[in-house]
Amino acid sequence: MPRFVKVVKVNEMPPGTAREFQADGKMIALYNVDGNIYATDNVCLHRGGPLGQGTLEGEVVTCPWHGWQYRVSSGEAVFNEQIKVQTLPVKVEGEDIWVGLET
Repeated sequence: MPRFVKVVKVNEMPPGTAREFQADGKMIALYNVDGNIYATDNVCLHRGGPLGQGTLEGEVVTCPWHGWQYRVSSGEAVFNEQIKVQTLPVKVEGEDIWVGLET
């Protein structure tokens, strides 16, 4: 069962935003897709680019280094669903966004 860590306030993640955060020593990427918050590992599977610094269009984030694209809701690469970046559970409580980390 994941251990949830408070990461950021909801008002600091407006819709269309991708950002990176450190949560208990792990770098994660958070995304706001039309008010729905998603989290993935921050590392692109191609060459380790920072997904939280990428461009978010709809539910697809584009890695800023080499353009690999992932669906933030599932972690699946757009070009090959068999390639997946790790997704993390998210919960919003009041004004806080919490991300679940493996214990």
